[in-house]
Amino acid sequence: MKRLALAGVALIAFVGLTACETVKGAGRDIGNTGDAVTETAEEVQS
Repeated sequence: MKRLALAGVALIAFVGLTACETVKGAGRDIGNTGDAVTETAEEVQS
């Protein structure tokens, strides 16, 4: 029973860390998109 509980905790931790990395990556992608939009807007204004 302890083994099953430990496996469950490990699985939850793994899924949690994976989701965190996915959100972190999405945040970077959104930031890069914002930078590109800003640069384009600045080019159009000049």
